[in-house]
Order: sequence, then structure tokens, then C-alpha cells
Amino acid sequence: MMAVEDPQSALDTTSTTATMDAGDEMVIPAGRGSRKSARAKVILRPGEGRLVINGREGESYLQNNVWWVQEVRSPLEATGLESEYDIIAFARGGGYGGKAGAIKSALARALVVDRPELRPVLKKEGLMTIDSRRVERKKYGLKKARKAPQYSKR
Repeated sequence: MMAVEDPQSALDTTSTTATMDAGDEMVIPAGRGSRKSARAKVILRPGEGRLVINGREGESYLQNNVWWVQEVRSPLEATGLESEYDIIAFARGGGYGGKAGAIKSALARALVVDRPELRPVLKKEGLMTIDSRRVERKKYGLKKARKAPQYSKR
């Protein structure tokens, strides 16, 4: 029987250790990611490819949107490990698209913690790069960040 810490506190580091009955330690790969204002933490477990986000099935959490589900699974598809890991993700902030991007980033980092030899493959696919774009603030006198009211000559 394996005793594992609370998942939320376990995600504060890049990897977590769980103790077996015999006192052996096993590293549980975990990763953190962000996209826009969304933040995600991912734990990988050996399994058959299930996706759980915030305690719900991944497809239903992402509103059965094929693009978001495909984005979340892209690190596993790039490495050919679709059916080797179960993904347990905790996502907060932002919208569903931002959460999907954050989970993708966290999943890629967790894979590198578990299998460092996958880093070049993930980097070539662009999955290790953080998208630094953020929403621009609204300026006074404008309707949005850059949209100005219609100009009237007279």
C-alpha cells in the first residue's frame, strides 16, 4: 500500500516523494504551468490515459471542446505516451482556453521531470516555451486598450 501526501500540498514542488510500505521512495512527477491569467498544476500517474481536471473528467470540464482537449494532450501525443499516464490537473484563473494552455505547459514539465530524455522532443514541438503575451490594459480616453472613439472633424 502506498501513502501519498495531500495532492494540493504535494504540487508545491516539481516532484513529490511517496513512501512505500518497505520504506522505498518513489518520485511522483509533477509540473506547474501558466497561460494568460490561468495557472495549473499537474500530477502524472501510471495508467491508461485518463484526464482529470479539478476532480472532473477532462473532456466534460473543457466543455467537450476538441481543440482544448487536443491541446492538453499534445505533450503526450508528441512523445507517443498517450496511454501510459493518467493526468491529474488542478487549474485556476482565466478561461477554459487559458486553463488548457496552462495544463499543457505543466504536463510537458512533468514529463521532463519523469523522463529527462524527452526534453529535446518537447522543445522541438514548442511545448517547453512559455507564451509571454498578456492582456494589454485599457487606457483612459479610449474605449479599449487601443480602440479610440470615432474621430469627428467638425
